[in-house]
Amino acid sequence: MALVGNPNCGKTALFNLLTGSRQKVANYAGVTVERKEGRLRAPSGRTYAVLDLPGAYSLQAASLDEAVTRDLVRGFYPGERAPDVLLCVVDATNLRLHLRFALELRELGRPMVVAINMMDAAKRRGIEIDLAALERELGVPVVPTVAVKRDGAHALVAMLDRIAVEPREPHEPRVRLGEGADLHAETRRLLALTVTMPTRTAKVDDVLDRWLLHPVLGLLTLAVVMFLIFQAVYAWATPLMDGIEAVTAWVGESVNATLPEGPLRSLLVDGIIAGLGGVIVFLPQILILFAFILALEESGYLPRAAFLLDRMMASAGLSGRSFIPLLSSFACAIPGIMATRSIQDPRDRLATILVAPLMTCSARLPVYALLIGAFIPQREVWGMLNLQGLVLFGLYMAGILSALMVSWVMKKWRRDKSEHALLLELPSYRIPHPRDLLIGLWERAWIFLRRVGGIILSLTILLWFLLSFPGAPEGATMPAIDYSFAGRIGHAMTAVFAPIGFNWQICIALIPGMAAREVAVASLATVYALSAADDEAAAQALSPIITDTWSLATALSLLVWFIYAPQCLSTLATIRRETNSWKQVAISAGYLFALAYLASLLTYQVAVALGAG
Repeated sequence: MALVGNPNCGKTALFNLLTGSRQKVANYAGVTVERKEGRLRAPSGRTYAVLDLPGAYSLQAASLDEAVTRDLVRGFYPGERAPDVLLCVVDATNLRLHLRFALELRELGRPMVVAINMMDAAKRRGIEIDLAALERELGVPVVPTVAVKRDGAHALVAMLDRIAVEPREPHEPRVRLGEGADLHAETRRLLALTVTMPTRTAKVDDVLDRWLLHPVLGLLTLAVVMFLIFQAVYAWATPLMDGIEAVTAWVGESVNATLPEGPLRSLLVDGIIAGLGGVIVFLPQILILFAFILALEESGYLPRAAFLLDRMMASAGLSGRSFIPLLSSFACAIPGIMATRSIQDPRDRLATILVAPLMTCSARLPVYALLIGAFIPQREVWGMLNLQGLVLFGLYMAGILSALMVSWVMKKWRRDKSEHALLLELPSYRIPHPRDLLIGLWERAWIFLRRVGGIILSLTILLWFLLSFPGAPEGATMPAIDYSFAGRIGHAMTAVFAPIGFNWQICIALIPGMAAREVAVASLATVYALSAADDEAAAQALSPIITDTWSLATALSLLVWFIYAPQCLSTLATIRRETNSWKQVAISAGYLFALAYLASLLTYQVAVALGAG
């Protein structure tokens, strides 16, 4: 059976209740839309395959998600069998919107069950629904459910068991819609016959929206929420990241002590173990950020944040729906780009994908910390602000403002000058269920590790090879890395990067930085013939050396470079997968490299002219 319904109807919560941990997530063939399938084991002993389809408001598809849902419920999707039963989930507190889609699905003529979800919330609001009359008018079984309660789907499972034992055709509804019929008029008729609703909206929703949607207080509240989220992301993730780094270091030391010195030990310790550790270490930050995003989404607040920011973002060529993907990009651009699937307008979705890498991801922090600590004095400004903290804040703001400027330029150049209004549902506020949060986090962790881990691991092994071979010849007077493939590439790159103040050591560090930006610190340590257990130790050892050997102009140029630096290769691979276009990959990498080079060139030349060279 296939679960189908509008967004915000509690469909995914019902899917989690029915299937629990018996879920698997993949992609539909040829597209990036997620495919979630689970197994329902009924008390009768029967097992049902349950497919959670992407949320849709209509079979007249306006997005890739809705197109997949439309084709699958009609049985037209290639490689997917048509569902035996459609389980249409509707929100009992918002039947005015959700019944319209149920009527569209009914006209397909497939076996269907309507699950009236959130019946507990409807009861609290005094909403009364005549389920028998609604079933009679629709001509399909109607079952009440409460997806957030353990026993909230017993009646639904019992109904499915009865259908499995005695399949029955839908009986003729009281009113059969003809071609071109007014679905809204039929929805109003059904509501008048079967639903008693004291008020159209809940009182608590009205009270909260009076403050949270206020043009001034709402934006201030949103700013405070975002500040607290980022504080929590960096504060809460630190112990977990330290633990992962400690485990990675222990595994590396164990392998280092077990195997004899040679290429195999170097490959395992410096390539595979360090490469996987470099990916997994940022998973806590990503999961903490996603925990907040999921909680805000389940609570009904995120659509309101998108509504608040829509006018501001529209002036820059984006939409309010871009807010959530760009927010995710502060942890990592990869899940941020993946989150653009919720943007219906292909033009706005592409613009968001192209500017998402400009958000300051957590992988830049090791580089920022190294350079700020080495070249920016630690002193107070105006008696209360830390100068180093202000510089870091400025780097974050530079990325945000640059993203808005780039999207504004894209808006001016594109042929389609039309404005697409933001249309979204503001669902009722509700308390997120811990089960749904945990399942959502598990899915995102698995997707991140599976999609990114393989790419990073492969590239890390390749870069290890470039940094390790060929070895130094007999009688060599320079460090071995000078004679490696990467060393030779670094010396050749200085012809291009000398105008922006980069020496050959920095050029070498840029090579592994293409796989993951945070690797640049460890790469600089290797270049300067240092040995360190982790990035933090490497940075501490590097600080006095680069302070003595680099000019302030070079440090500022490198800081600016990492604001715009062409994103890591795994991000490029994600852009390719999400857009299915090498052209967009080339545009993204090209404009980011051009911005990085021009901004660094301007920074370096101005700094030298002012005596910082």
